Amino acid sequence: MSNSPVARPAPSKHRLAALMLLVIYPFVTAILYVLMPLTEGWPIWARTLVLAPVMVSSIVYGIAPTLHRHLGWFILRQPRPARIRA
Repeated sequence: MSNSPVARPAPSKHRLAALMLLVIYPFVTAILYVLMPLTEGWPIWARTLVLAPVMVSSIVYGIAPTLHRHLGWFILRQPRPARIRA
């Protein structure tokens, strides 16, 4: 009887970075298409001041948890789990 913890694979930062790029790039682009006409004539720092909180909260509360929930197996370098069909 051993009390050693179960070894978990180390997450792949390269895989996580690639997934984040694939999701966040189009999201940032879409937000910029909406934001640019609304902030025409604003200095870049002011546009960034509006964009940054939207992006950070979207990543922390939406994008990252969703990626981990649906693609955590890929980030952790594990085989894809079998789908349960109802």
